[in-house]
Amino acid sequence: MKIDVIIPVYHPKKEFRTLLKMLFLQTVKPSKIILMNTQDSKEDTKELVEWLSLETKKKTFKSVANNSNCPEIEIKCCPVKKEEFDHGRTRHLGAMKSDADYLLFMTQDAVPADYQLIERLMEALLEENTAVAYARQLAKEDAGIIEAYTRIFNYPSTKLRKTKKDIVTMGIKAYFCSDVCAMYRRDIYEQMGGFSFPIIFGEDMLFAAKLLQEGYAINYAADAKVIHSHEYTCFQQFQRNFDIGVAQAEHPEVYALLPAEKEGIRLVKQTFQFLTSRRNYWMAIYLLFQSGAKYIGYLLGKKYWFLPKKLLPFLSSNTQYWKDR
Repeated sequence: MKIDVIIPVYHPKKEFRTLLKMLFLQTVKPSKIILMNTQDSKEDTKELVEWLSLETKKKTFKSVANNSNCPEIEIKCCPVKKEEFDHGRTRHLGAMKSDADYLLFMTQDAVPADYQLIERLMEALLEENTAVAYARQLAKEDAGIIEAYTRIFNYPSTKLRKTKKDIVTMGIKAYFCSDVCAMYRRDIYEQMGGFSFPIIFGEDMLFAAKLLQEGYAINYAADAKVIHSHEYTCFQQFQRNFDIGVAQAEHPEVYALLPAEKEGIRLVKQTFQFLTSRRNYWMAIYLLFQSGAKYIGYLLGKKYWFLPKKLLPFLSSNTQYWKDR
């Protein structure tokens, strides 16, 4: 049984070093870590390879395992031109560079919360007819109150198994899955044709929707945890939700009958109640501004073809997506 970890990388920060260390500390260790390094220039990949080589010589990653019998874990760095980056295609290329039975997709800032992350994802994935298992995301210690509550809302402490029959009751939430940290069975991934591309955002949810429609199950492994959160500005939230709207507009076969607005409104209501119950009125007001930015971005994204083409890269967080379109 082989597990490979695939991580798109772009100018990684301090969390990335911790992420690699924690992967070497896992009770179930990967065979290979494949880094899909998006580069502004060829020097970017050269610098990353040199840094990895230096850390390996210093035994930074091996030494933390505290086990001289620890199997070798190969770290492979693959360059990706910035203009060719795509959420679906880049991850799919990483998958094609792997010969493992299981593919663990992560982002460069998702740090395992403990040493059992891979083990618990594997347990969830080995359940009958399961195609993918995704991890719980915990907010960073210094995360703002809104971001922390959003993580609790989207990633509760209870496990969840989703199948096709749940679409009726759960709506679009049934398709929820996150490649921030998600493990896939390789045979099913290839059978389903891998991630769709080009895609501006949400390759994970689109693939999850197809899996459910084909009769496979998706497991939310709440006991498999990573630390991952962001503090986006209102405009960054606008751009992120613009991209979500675009992704949904470009795949009406999946999203047309399951609008996301209802789930978004539920999140805003519960967060607002949470803040006001603690008399945090300033943050409650900020939540309304933030939610307005998100909703306007989402609505514009769903109707992006009505907008001037020159404006689209400015409205989006993924400017590369709009080149040559």
